[in-house]
Amino acid sequence: MSESATATLPAEVNTACPPFPSLSSSDESRGGDGRPAFPVQQFKVMIVDDESMNIKILRRLLELEGYQSFVTTADATTAVATIRRENPDIVLLDLMMPYVSGLDILTEVRAYEPTSHIPVVILTAVTDPETRVRAVELGATDFLNKPVDASELVPRVRNVLAAKAYQDQLKNYSRDLEAAVRQRTAELESSRRDLVHCLARAAEYRDDDTGQHVLRVGRYARLIAESMGLEQSFVETLEQAALLHDIGKIGIPDSVLLKPGRLTEEEFAMMQKHAGFGKRILTSCSVEDERILRKHAEVGAHILEVGSSNILDMARTIALTHHERWDGTGYPLGLKGEDIPLVGRITAAADVFDALSSRRPYKKAFPLDQCFQVMHEGRGTHFDPAVLDAFFRVRDRIVGVQLQFADED
Repeated sequence: MSESATATLPAEVNTACPPFPSLSSSDESRGGDGRPAFPVQQFKVMIVDDESMNIKILRRLLELEGYQSFVTTADATTAVATIRRENPDIVLLDLMMPYVSGLDILTEVRAYEPTSHIPVVILTAVTDPETRVRAVELGATDFLNKPVDASELVPRVRNVLAAKAYQDQLKNYSRDLEAAVRQRTAELESSRRDLVHCLARAAEYRDDDTGQHVLRVGRYARLIAESMGLEQSFVETLEQAALLHDIGKIGIPDSVLLKPGRLTEEEFAMMQKHAGFGKRILTSCSVEDERILRKHAEVGAHILEVGSSNILDMARTIALTHHERWDGTGYPLGLKGEDIPLVGRITAAADVFDALSSRRPYKKAFPLDQCFQVMHEGRGTHFDPAVLDAFFRVRDRIVGVQLQFADED
């Protein structure tokens, strides 16, 4: 159950980078060199030039090479809107135009995220190096000198589109790979949760007919942690780890764990006033039974000393410390105050409330008002005041969980 386990990707997802594509005027899926060949018919070419004749010439030269999809405009003021609407695969952009220059258009194309990746080939008769440098700085993909030479136009357009096709292929590959990773991660998370639940239920079935106790304690702990404003990742881990708080019961003899010893009226009255439910359980045990039963926290910590994951690390801490008390009178370590790990303090409140409000072999479930009264009386003795305040802030939700995961008769 290691958090660092590497997910096995589906066989249909190839983790090798896709080969660089070539372009073809045919519909063949691969070129003669084995690279994927994209037919030029699938690409949309946009031409922006204030001279209509230039547009006709460029379009005709590309049509002779098999290109079929074109968007053209001689009005530079509409170019940006047209590019955003049509989303072409390449833009052949004149540099010197009235009202709006090619550099202005290029700036807006690169500034708008949905069009920022579109390759832009600048058409210009300008030989001024400063202008060319400025165009490169703004994101120009390539240059073609006017008048355009057909022998130069075709290979430059082809190369730019091949690069774009490869980028698009990489995006699709990355998207598919991320989807596969998310799927496998979800499957691993589901498997891990199932294993944690099974392990928790294995311990709880020792003294509980349904195993709902562990689910309630986990959810109570989550609600308390959320009420305290803790990070969501911490909250989610805590809910799972708290399920294993009593895993040590696996190592406790049935003669102790299932003892139905009757309590005297005096002992019962004391139990109603005393905040520590763990101590209530132990009042009906012999000294030797109490010694054995106290060991379940240590046993639980030892059971969980395998593997390494956030959940197991936290579960070990919880198993060992959820019977510690704020005033230092708990077990097995006798920790006090903030020396008790926060996860132990939170789970202690969740566990005691569920023990109070649930039927056990040695007791009936206490009425809800009495449960909350006993919890209140434990403020500053059994429970961290901050944890208890958080518990009472979500009192209604706590009761809702109790009803949702109620034990079967």
